[in-house]
Amino acid sequence: MTGRRGGAPNARAAASSTIVAFARPTAAAPSATGNGASGTSGLAPASPAALKTARQRAIRELVARSAIGSQQDLVDALRGRGMDVTQATVSRDVAELGLVKISRADRHVYIAAADLATAAPPTSDALLGRLLADIPVRVGRSGLILVLTSAPGTASSIAQAIDQSTLTDQEGTLAGDNTLLVLFADEDRLEHWLTRFRALGPAPDTAPGAASGHPSSSRPPASPGSQEVPR
Repeated sequence: MTGRRGGAPNARAAASSTIVAFARPTAAAPSATGNGASGTSGLAPASPAALKTARQRAIRELVARSAIGSQQDLVDALRGRGMDVTQATVSRDVAELGLVKISRADRHVYIAAADLATAAPPTSDALLGRLLADIPVRVGRSGLILVLTSAPGTASSIAQAIDQSTLTDQEGTLAGDNTLLVLFADEDRLEHWLTRFRALGPAPDTAPGAASGHPSSSRPPASPGSQEVPR
C-alpha cells in the first residue's frame, strides 16, 4: 500500500513535467516574431524613423570614407550593406544631409557641408598653367586689387583655377564674364602673388614697368582707374 501511494505522486510529477516541456515552445513563439500581444520581450520591426536614421548614418560614413560621385554610387553602396533603397530615397537623404559636391582629383565627389571648411582639396598649378597658356590675360591694378581681363566667358574658370592652385597670398577672387578681381591685404602679398603668377604662364599682353603701380607710357590702362602690370 505504501509503495502504491508513493508511486502516484511520481506519476503526476512526470505528467506535469511533460506538460511544462511542451508548453515552453508555445509561450516562446510570440517572442520570436515580435507580433504577440502577451507582453513578451520580442524584437519589434524597426520603425521608418529608425531605418532612416540608420540609412543616413551609413551615407555620412560612406561619403567620409569613399569617393562617392553620384547618387547611384550611394544606392549601390547602401545595397552592399543590405539596405534596400531607391534613388528617390537617396536623393531626399542627400538634400536633408546637406551633401555638396567638390572637385577632387579628376572627378566630383560628395562631401558633408559641415566638412567643407575642413576639407583639404588637392592643390595644383597645372590647370592654371594650361588656362594661361590658352587664354590671353591682361593684368591691371587698382590699389590692392589686381584686375585680370581675359576672353569672354573665361573669368570664372581662371578664378576657380587660382583658388585650386598654390597661390595663397590673395584674400579672395571675384569673377565676372571676362574680368576677374584678385584682392590683397597688403602690398607685399600682392607683389609676391604677382611674381608667382607671372611664372605660371607665357609672357602676358601687358606693358612693362607698371608692377609698382606706375602707368605705362606705351599702353592705356586695362580698365578705368586701373593700371596694367606685367605678369
